[in-house]
Amino acid sequence: MNQPHPSPSARGVPPPPDAQADAGSDARAATGALPQRARGFSAPLLAEVLLDSGEPALLHADAVQAILAAIGADEATRAAAWLSLAAGQLSKPEEQLAKVFGRDSARLAMESRKLMGVFTLARQAGAGGTADSSTRHREMLRRLLLAMSEDLRVIPLRLASRLQSLRFFTAAGKGAPEDFVQTSLQIWAPLANRLGLWQVKWEIEDLAFRLERPEEYARIAEWMRRRGAEHEALIAQASSRVREALAAQGIEASISGRRKHAYSIWRKMQGKSLELDQVMDLLALRIVVGSVDQCYAALGLVHELWSPLEAEYDDYIARPKANGYQSLHTVVRGPRELPLEIQIRTQAMHEHAEQGVAAHWAYKEAGVQGYKGVAAASSFDAKVALARQLLAWRGELAGEVGGEARGEAQGRGVAAAAPAAGNPFDDRVYVLTPQARILELESGSTAVDFAYAVHTDLGHRCRGARVDGALLPLNTPLRSGQTVEIVAAKQGGPSRDWLNPELGFLRSARARAKVRAWFNAQALEQTIANGRALVEKLLQREGRTGMSLQELAGGLGLRGPEQLFERVGSENLPLRQVETFLRGADAAQAGGEEMELRSAKAQPGGVLVVGVDALLTQLAGCCKPAPPDAICGFVTRGRGVSVHRADCSNARHLSQRHPERVIPVTWGARDAGVYAVDLMVEAADRHGLLRDISEVFSKQKLNVIGVRTQSRGDTAHMMFTVELPGLEALSPALGQLREVQGVRLARRR
Repeated sequence: MNQPHPSPSARGVPPPPDAQADAGSDARAATGALPQRARGFSAPLLAEVLLDSGEPALLHADAVQAILAAIGADEATRAAAWLSLAAGQLSKPEEQLAKVFGRDSARLAMESRKLMGVFTLARQAGAGGTADSSTRHREMLRRLLLAMSEDLRVIPLRLASRLQSLRFFTAAGKGAPEDFVQTSLQIWAPLANRLGLWQVKWEIEDLAFRLERPEEYARIAEWMRRRGAEHEALIAQASSRVREALAAQGIEASISGRRKHAYSIWRKMQGKSLELDQVMDLLALRIVVGSVDQCYAALGLVHELWSPLEAEYDDYIARPKANGYQSLHTVVRGPRELPLEIQIRTQAMHEHAEQGVAAHWAYKEAGVQGYKGVAAASSFDAKVALARQLLAWRGELAGEVGGEARGEAQGRGVAAAAPAAGNPFDDRVYVLTPQARILELESGSTAVDFAYAVHTDLGHRCRGARVDGALLPLNTPLRSGQTVEIVAAKQGGPSRDWLNPELGFLRSARARAKVRAWFNAQALEQTIANGRALVEKLLQREGRTGMSLQELAGGLGLRGPEQLFERVGSENLPLRQVETFLRGADAAQAGGEEMELRSAKAQPGGVLVVGVDALLTQLAGCCKPAPPDAICGFVTRGRGVSVHRADCSNARHLSQRHPERVIPVTWGARDAGVYAVDLMVEAADRHGLLRDISEVFSKQKLNVIGVRTQSRGDTAHMMFTVELPGLEALSPALGQLREVQGVRLARRR
């Protein structure tokens, strides 16, 4: 960042002579009442001020306004080139500038200063990370620059300032700081590219490349200089031949040529491991015709004139790119057998490509609906497209700029600027940690959202926040560019008030979910504590305090003590069943829940033990078998045969431990009895849910003998024990349960 420093000639760092000459012409170019007044006001304040780069502040401002004038910026933006620097020399800058130049100019100047201050802190924080983290940080910096810009005119202003600083470093013949060059290439040039300021983008890239790799730049520049006149002549010759061939076929066409820039040549050489003479598209022609048929006709004529390179042909008319870009691309051996790239398209395709979205940045970065109906790869790219429209609209509204100058600027593909009508980045905010790391949050996010975005534990312990050094209420919405420091307790958890949407503490659904998860975890801990107390009390009463809790849980078919305590504490596992297990009953091992004992004669439908008459049988409570389930039997000690469903995990576990006690069983004759069956229902929690489900059971004439419910977050988990005459009645009941509003799952346990 260029910060003004009051120490002029005393430092003995005079500006280069060519910079002085350029500054004089820049000052004379300050046409318009507002820019002239701004320079007159700022000149005495900046006369003896040097920037961090060593460049005189006044000369820098003169050059910046000239760049802005060249791209068609409005007078207020050009005036801000001086006022943003002069503000640093004033005691109350915004107030003083507003009195002289109005609120709009003062705000633009101050926003430019604020933007660069935050950008510098964030840029320094991102240095030294991994390649992936650095890439992510650079993209967040680009977004921060745009999101902070309530008035988007500040972006062309800062781009022009960066370009002038690069020009100064180059003219001064001294190296620029490495991070300055890197951010020029990785942040400012891509930003200019996205906003359609291509001339600025190309010059930033070439100058930064020249400063970063002077030897490589010199080699390419010398090669281009030596071949320059030849290339221009070859482009003119090729254009003439194509124009004559098309005219002979009655095809009207617009033909233009171009040469590649030094940095783009180097990038292509690096990306494809090429030498200079191997770069295919140093020379190029663009042919614009009236129809799609004429595109293919022109392609045929071109291939008749010169031999095509088959590997270099692409038909983006028949197969448009994802963003809608259309054109025919071919490379031929043109005059003197040099590779010549040719693009052929209709006028409509050309306008689509050249009006911003499909040209370069869009067809390389894109793919959601964007500018002029063209798709962009993300919602952010769509907003960039909207930003380009805003810049263009502002240029149209800036009548003082002059129609001719504006038309020339827009013809070069650049965007003029005028006062903002709104920021297209209003649905996101970009805030900084005290270490200047950038976080992206939803618009309206608070310090609590910020704390949870940094770390879940920090969110739980959040008790206050300093925003730009001032303590603010936790439900204050954050703005882009603010620095947030969380005041946290050493331990503790969130407040239930944070879940009240009317209080406005949380905007992010992710943060709300973390708060709910904390309270659910606390409830689970309390349930486990209650279960532990009940189990320990039972062990004391039974005189089994030395028993392993892991053995006890395993014997009940559970994973470990924690699950045992949770089941007992939530009453999903009756304490009587644990007591039965402790007293040595294998029935507890077989079921994991209390079993209902019945004699063979008394049981509904009857269970017949193969080869044995009138043997006492009981239906296992863990799986609650009912006809026509496939069943198996397990001989217990003193309680007859325990009957399980064939797919019961407890039965499988017991058969592995005691295979000699497994016995075949089958269903006997059916009678009018009923069977208990467990049904599981999972649904979105709401008022009246249990009532609606109960109505289903009532309509199906099913008797509900047990209900257990538990809500976790927004979801209700319910277990119903119902009596059925047989499984034939189960399918209609489940079908109607699934039709209840909010029910996501309904099945037999």
